[in-house]
Amino acid sequence: TFDDGPSGKYTRALLDGLYDRGVQATFLLCGYRMKDYPDLTRRIYEEGHEIGYHGFTHKNMKQMSRRDIAGELEDSQALLPEGCQPVFLRPPGGCCSDNVRQVAKARGLAILSWSVDPRDWATRDTWAIEKTVLERVKDGDVILLHDMTDSSVKAALDIVDNLKARGFRFVTA
Repeated sequence: TFDDGPSGKYTRALLDGLYDRGVQATFLLCGYRMKDYPDLTRRIYEEGHEIGYHGFTHKNMKQMSRRDIAGELEDSQALLPEGCQPVFLRPPGGCCSDNVRQVAKARGLAILSWSVDPRDWATRDTWAIEKTVLERVKDGDVILLHDMTDSSVKAALDIVDNLKARGFRFVTA
């Protein structure tokens, strides 16, 4: 899974690499970024990747009212390609509350978490990102990455290559 995008050249490079490898992923998109990159939002959808909500502003939803959370989702939905109906919400930072769960349930959305987080957003060290994932990953894991830096995109594609060679299969959430 990839959070926080789309982000221009990094998302383009990631999509190119995933396409070359025949891999589908789940992208949890921010509305304010979809507004800046409508072409990439459309490409993600048209290439068969799954899109989920990550809020419009990327603000912590844990302290938000139900009305504000619903607004984050509605504002994001307005920017999605026709026919795209997300079924997942990943609150920024994974910060959840009763209000988040209630809004998600009312909208038929599952809260999507993760099981492997190499904290790629906090480092520019491609090898450290890869090492963390490859040492921890097992069948059925949900890997949390971001398409926001060269190091994250390179690590993601190297991880795909390594895990495919080990017999792993990639699926959307």
